[in-house]
Amino acid sequence: MEKKFKRTLVTSALPYANGPVHIGHLAGVYVPADIYVRYLRLKGEDVLFIGGSDEHGVPVTQRARKEGITPQDVVDRYHNIIKESFEGFGISFDVYSRTTSETHHKFASEFFRKLYDDGKLVEQTSKQFYDVKNEKFLTDRDVVGECPYCHKQAYGNQCEEGCGRALEPTELINPRSKETGEAPVLKETKNWYLPLNEYQQWLKEWILENHKEWRPNVYGQCKSWLDMDLQPRAMTRDLDWGIPVPVEGADGKVLYVWFDAPIGYISNTKELCDREPEKHGSWEQWWQSEDTRLVHFIGKDNIVFHCIIFPVMMKAHGKYVMPDNVPSNEFLNLEDDKISTSRNWAVWLNEYLVDFPGKQDVLRYVLTANAPETKDNNFTWKDFQARNNNELVAVYGNFVNRALVLTKKYFEGKVPVCGELTDYDKATIAEFVDVKGKVENLLDQYKFREAQKEAMELARIGNRYLAETEPWKLAKTDMGRVATILNISLQLVANLSIVFEPFLPFSSKRLRGMLNLASFEWTSLGSTSLLAEGHEIGEVGLLFEKIEDDAIQAQLDRLERIKKENDAANYKANPIRPECTFDDFMKLDLRVGTVLECTKVPKADKLLQFKIDDGLETRTILSGIAKHFNPDELVGKQVCFIANLPPRTLRGIVSEGMILSAEDNEGKLSLLTVAPAAKPGSEIK
Repeated sequence: MEKKFKRTLVTSALPYANGPVHIGHLAGVYVPADIYVRYLRLKGEDVLFIGGSDEHGVPVTQRARKEGITPQDVVDRYHNIIKESFEGFGISFDVYSRTTSETHHKFASEFFRKLYDDGKLVEQTSKQFYDVKNEKFLTDRDVVGECPYCHKQAYGNQCEEGCGRALEPTELINPRSKETGEAPVLKETKNWYLPLNEYQQWLKEWILENHKEWRPNVYGQCKSWLDMDLQPRAMTRDLDWGIPVPVEGADGKVLYVWFDAPIGYISNTKELCDREPEKHGSWEQWWQSEDTRLVHFIGKDNIVFHCIIFPVMMKAHGKYVMPDNVPSNEFLNLEDDKISTSRNWAVWLNEYLVDFPGKQDVLRYVLTANAPETKDNNFTWKDFQARNNNELVAVYGNFVNRALVLTKKYFEGKVPVCGELTDYDKATIAEFVDVKGKVENLLDQYKFREAQKEAMELARIGNRYLAETEPWKLAKTDMGRVATILNISLQLVANLSIVFEPFLPFSSKRLRGMLNLASFEWTSLGSTSLLAEGHEIGEVGLLFEKIEDDAIQAQLDRLERIKKENDAANYKANPIRPECTFDDFMKLDLRVGTVLECTKVPKADKLLQFKIDDGLETRTILSGIAKHFNPDELVGKQVCFIANLPPRTLRGIVSEGMILSAEDNEGKLSLLTVAPAAKPGSEIK
C-alpha cells in the first residue's frame, strides 16, 4: 500500500560556488526539480524547495589559488552570481542559502559532535597522500592521475572525464599533486570515519528491497556498491578551508565536504523555518517527521553520496527521515562534447540570460525535451533553434495566436457562446479532457520529458481542430458555428496556460495576461468551462518569437573560439624525431630565395608554383600550401628552401627543391623567412 505523506521536502544538489551554473546543472537537477515543485504547489500540497551553494571543498580552494584571491572571495562572488541566475531563470527555491552561513557552521558542527559523542564515528590512523613540496596533505580532489578502469584522467575521488566511478586516491595510476605536479608520498594522519560497513545490511533492505521503483541508474549504482563490502569512509580532512572538526586534537582538520554539504539541506531548512515559523513551521517536522516525503534531485555523480553516505549519517544520528526517491539524471553534453567547467565548454546560465533576454522558457523547454533521464543526452544550438521555431512558435504559439486573434476579429475579444457540439467537437474535447490524469501520472513518476510532450500535444490538438474546422471560412455563412469553434479553442488555450505552468512559468503568466485571468487551479485542468461566455480577453501578443540564424551563429562562433583556445592551451609539440648526426644534417643545403612569381597550379587545389631567385639562377619549386596563402601576397617575399633535393615532376612541372614552413596546433602554416633581409642564395647555417 502506497504511503500517504502530509508534506514534501524537495532538495536540489548544492552547486559548488567556484563558478557559475551551466546547462548541464540545469538539465540534470534544477529544471526537473523546479517542475516538480511547481506542480505540487499547483495541486495545493505542502512543499518546500531547498537550495543553496556548497562553499567548502577543494574546487573552491583551487579556484582561489588560480585567481590569487581568498576562498571567501571566491564563494562570495559565485554565490551571488548563482543565486541571481537562479532567480532570473525562475528556479523557485523557498530558500537559497550557503554553507558558509553561521547557521550551517553551527548545525554541521553539532551534527558531527553528536555522532562523535554517541560513538558512531571511528578514529583511525591511515596513510594519506602528502605533497612534500607544499608540505600539506592532499585531499581526494587535489590528487590527479590515470583512472584504473577507463584510463582517462581522473581525480582522487572520481573519474569525472571518463567512466564516472567513485575512486580512492591510492587507486590512481601515476598519481600526482594537482597543484605542484609532484608525485605525492604516503604519510600517516588521523581522521574520523563513518563505518558504512555497519549499515550495509540496513541499506540493502531499505534500498534493494523497499525502493525497487527508483530509476534504474540510481538503483543499479546503489546495488553495485552494496554488492561489494562497504568500507569506513573518512568524514574529516586535513585542510584549512572548511568547518573545523569540533573535537579535541583535531587542529588543522575540517569536516569532509560530503559530510558538510548535505547537512546544508537541513541547516538551510532551519534557516527558513526560523525566519518564518508561522508560515513553514519547525524544521524538525520537515526532517524528522515520518509523514514527510523527502526527495533529492541530483546528477548521477552524486548518487552514492545521497543514497548511501548521507542516509547512513542520518540513520546514525537517529532521528531523520530517509529519502523517498532520488531522481537522478545522467549527463548532458554540449555539441557532442562533454561539458567541462575547466575547459569553459559550457553554456553558462548568467550569460544565457543576457544573450537571450526574456527567453527563459525556451531553454527550460529544450532542456526538458532533451532531459538525460535514462541516458546521456546532447544539447546543440541548432536543436535549440529548431525546437523554439518549430514547436514553441509554430505549434504552441501559433495555436494560441490564431485562437485569440480570431476572437478579437469576430467577437470583439469576448468569449463567444458555445452552441450545439458536433461529433468532431466531442471527439476533440475527449482528446484533451483527460490530460490532467496523463500529466499527473508522468510527473508523479518523475518522467518530466514525457509529461512536457503530453502538454505540447494539447497545442497540436488545437492546431488540428482549427485546421479542420476553418472558422475563417465559416464566418461568411455561419457565425453560430464559428462561436462554438472559438469557444472550444479558447477553453483549450486556457488549459494550456495551466498544464504548462510547471514547465514554462513565464509564458504561462503572459498567456494568463492575454486571457485576462489572474490564475487557474490545477484541479481545473481538462475543464471545458474555464472561460465564461462573454469574458473579455486581454491584449494579444506573440507568446514566443522566432530565433534567427545570426543569434545561433554567434553562440557557435563563441564555442569555436573556446575550442581553439583550449587546443592552444593544451598544445604539445610533436615528439622529437630520432637523433641524426651532424654530418647528416650538413648534407642539406638550406638557402634563402626571393619569390619572383607565384601562381596556382591548374587543376591542383593544393599546389602553388614558385619562381625563385636563388642567387644563381631562377628555379621552380612546387609547394602544397595553396590553401594557406594568397599567391599574389607572396611575390617579393624571401623564403627558406632546401636547394639540393633531387628534382620531382608534379603535374608535368619539374620542382627543384622544398619551401620550408611551420605548422601550428590548428594546422595553419607560417612560411620560414629571415630578418633582416638576406641576399638571394644566402646559406642557412
